[in-house]
Amino acid sequence: MELKVNGTVRHIKSAPSTPLLWVLRDELDLKGTKFGCGISECGCCTVLVDGEPVNSCVTPVGDVRGEVLTIEGLGAPDAPHPVQQAWLQHNVVQCGYCQPGQLLAAAALLRHNPDPDRAAIDAALQGHLCRCGTYPRIRAAIATAARLQQQPRTTGSAPFAGEEVR
Repeated sequence: MELKVNGTVRHIKSAPSTPLLWVLRDELDLKGTKFGCGISECGCCTVLVDGEPVNSCVTPVGDVRGEVLTIEGLGAPDAPHPVQQAWLQHNVVQCGYCQPGQLLAAAALLRHNPDPDRAAIDAALQGHLCRCGTYPRIRAAIATAARLQQQPRTTGSAPFAGEEVR
């Protein structure tokens, strides 16, 4: 079976019934996607499939249709995604365990709604649990990322993940 992950086609040996989370972590060695609850309740395992948030702990790899984006593919060291920039500006991370899922959910939100209000942010992050309680900083960072995303970038800068290159 083949799976496109972070822009690269990968050959998967796991059974089609294997949760995507374990294929990413164990077979492809992408450790950024975290195991939390295993029942699709906490959001730690969130990845994007064709730009849409998916709980990888309950998604069989054989059911995945489209490109998978993990936290490792969200931005680049020289071109971080606006949500990554904003997370740093707002010092969001404490323990960091839930943050890959939070960041990917935020990126998906901004892809569909470039100027979300608090209700839209809360709706997009419903089901993403943060044991450290950084929700106020997460909300502020998403609002900042929306502004950053709308700023013109310099010529030659890399596109944001999920952004069409023109």
